[in-house]
Amino acid sequence: MPDLDPPLIAWYRANARDLPWRAEGFGAWGVLVSEFMLQQTQVSRVIPRLEEWLERWPTPADLAAAPPADAVRLWANLGYPRRALWLHRAATEIRDRHDGVVPRDVDALLALTGIGDYTARAVAVFAYGDRHPVVDTNTRRVLARAVDGKSQPGAPSKVDLASMSAILPTDDADAAILNAAAMELGAVVCTSRSPQCDACPISHACAWRAAGYPDTGDDRRKQARYEGSDRQARGAVLQVLRAASDHSAPFDAVLAEWPDALQRARAIDSLVRDGLVEVTDGRLHLPR
Repeated sequence: MPDLDPPLIAWYRANARDLPWRAEGFGAWGVLVSEFMLQQTQVSRVIPRLEEWLERWPTPADLAAAPPADAVRLWANLGYPRRALWLHRAATEIRDRHDGVVPRDVDALLALTGIGDYTARAVAVFAYGDRHPVVDTNTRRVLARAVDGKSQPGAPSKVDLASMSAILPTDDADAAILNAAAMELGAVVCTSRSPQCDACPISHACAWRAAGYPDTGDDRRKQARYEGSDRQARGAVLQVLRAASDHSAPFDAVLAEWPDALQRARAIDSLVRDGLVEVTDGRLHLPR
């Protein structure tokens, strides 16, 4: 196993992007909200929404006291709007189960709505400084190349946590930095399509580089095209309801001109199933 932590930690301290959730004292609630928002979403889109969200709801109890419709509306164009509902439910659970304080324990975090292995450990590590492996897509790519000599990671699995644990330093603070550094390296240097190997602080220890950069294949599931998809139709329905003064509209008027009537129906049905839209007296509205 290559000794990656000294050069990677040094590189991170000198080159890490200045992001809000990395600021001293940002707080566990802010970290949790940011992690919900960052899932499959660009940093540049998250930052303004995160600031607006935390200004309006600076604590879990503040969000829990608001109607779910407000959470869905303020989620705006971040995509995957179920995350807004999950975050609202998680805030309610934090208020009711943990006296309004985001828990530190990984198992307690995993018991909250919408939180999986990555988010639970990210909060425990980046908010509380505990020693756990934190593995996102960028980390998995760094591990695949530097440790396993592969061009791309395989499908996510529990093995990823073990692989990251194996390179973590014993010191809690250094372990937290290494977690952040691996994620940062994958985001800005060891990118999926155009890795900047000449700028990589661990290129000397990279198994993929040593093997001559072989193409070992890419079996990751590809995301379906957005244009013309059911996801686009769902987003269009929510956009109509967000824009309405009372967050509602007559059922028949919502996307009445959508070119695919069956797709419109599927979009509305799926939004109702997900709890993002409700139907009352012939009108669609955001959840109350």
